Amino acid sequence: MSSSKEYRDFVLEQLSGVDGITVRPMMGEYLLYCNGILFGGVYDDNLLVKRVESNRKYGMQEIIPYPGAKPMYLVDDIDNRERLNNIVFDTCKDLYKK
Repeated sequence: MSSSKEYRDFVLEQLSGVDGITVRPMMGEYLLYCNGILFGGVYDDNLLVKRVESNRKYGMQEIIPYPGAKPMYLVDDIDNRERLNNIVFDTCKDLYKK
């Protein structure tokens, strides 16, 4: 199954408070970048972020987005913009260190 453009647009709207967010289509899904760093994606109309130490504290469920992929965290409450922005900030902060 692939993700809808409508859900992608909703995710991007919810992330409008985070500077530097860009999106790229990839085989029916959407990869999300912050200032050029891949931090997550929209898979099957779900927002997933990479697992890093700083975002573990949010207690998100692990999901494997497609066969053979590394587990990612499911952001299940994207209506809460403040929490969502904090999750993305913490995720990207750790990824910038690498």
